[in-house]
Amino acid sequence: MTCLLVPRLLLICCLAAAPTLASAVEVLAGAEPAGDRPVQLTLVTLTPERIVLSDTFPGRVAAWRRVEIRPQVGGIILERPVTEGMRVAAGDVLFRIDPAPLKADLATAEAGLARAKAAEAHARRGLERSDALMAKNATSGEKNDAARNDLALAEANRAEAQAIVDRRRLDLEFATLRTPIAGHVAGGLADVGGLAAPGAERVLAVVQDLDRVHVDLRLPAASLDAIRTAAAAGLGGVEILMDGDRPHLRQGQLKTMDVIVDPGTGTVSVRVEVENPGLALLPGMYVRARLPRSVLPEALLVPDEAVLRDEAGQAQVVVVSGDGRAARRPVTLGDAIGGRLVVASGLRPGEVIAIRGQDRVADGVPVPVAAMAADAAPASVKN
Repeated sequence: MTCLLVPRLLLICCLAAAPTLASAVEVLAGAEPAGDRPVQLTLVTLTPERIVLSDTFPGRVAAWRRVEIRPQVGGIILERPVTEGMRVAAGDVLFRIDPAPLKADLATAEAGLARAKAAEAHARRGLERSDALMAKNATSGEKNDAARNDLALAEANRAEAQAIVDRRRLDLEFATLRTPIAGHVAGGLADVGGLAAPGAERVLAVVQDLDRVHVDLRLPAASLDAIRTAAAAGLGGVEILMDGDRPHLRQGQLKTMDVIVDPGTGTVSVRVEVENPGLALLPGMYVRARLPRSVLPEALLVPDEAVLRDEAGQAQVVVVSGDGRAARRPVTLGDAIGGRLVVASGLRPGEVIAIRGQDRVADGVPVPVAAMAADAAPASVKN
């Protein structure tokens, strides 16, 4: 009885498993080899572009012109018609110093000049009388020479007195302090009632012309030749980047380069001049300047996301051939420009590369491409 039950149980088990086995055989029969499965890729065609390569350096903003207002005469400050941050024009009054002592000094000098003029007139009349007597042989030559010397001394005294008067008048004019340039008044103005003293360490005011500013940079000496050559070739202006890589509204121009390399740092001082609408750049601000250094007339660029890396770290790009098969290819990359990379070698103009989904292409195994969609072409480069 037991012997008869065993074949029946085996037959039931085989019948129960039959649909599963048939399904597995059907899946295996319908499967394609892994290398023949098409992959979905987003593709672009490489087109040569003219791009300008640049280097970015940190720098500080400085006023285009900066004037320290210092007194040339001493006295109490009576008036200050300006306030901190105020815009002034060239010639505007900043301070008025008490003129009373200076007026008294001028009056004294003018009195001395009057005496000197009277003495000169007296000496001239004396010489005229002496010359008349000398013509009649009524006086000696010694007396005539003395009269001539007296006139010369009187003329010198009059000239000295005139110079003193002119100086006192200048001092009186210096009691009114004006700005020699147009600009904005910086903080730290002297107060009314304060003492203005020539030669004092503290300035009365600072006026800065901020309609344009300087950006002072420190460049490695090794980069200087390329940047100087690019500036001479007119490759483009200097882009100023503010907080968060926000570009300034105006591009700057390379103006001056020092001729001395700092032996401690190996850097050279470079100054960039840039217009400053809206006072977006203020003295002392930290910025970065992007300076052109060379041009690539027919560069090939690929997006950052298109680049893969093999186990050794070698850069690779997935290239689609004319027959619609994709394969990885090693490339040599150069500068990074706005989310894209310059391809130094490994690709040719007109080739089609994958910029999305390329990680599904195994290294060394060409695969067919299911579809092409050039909907993610890289943005153009700003020259």
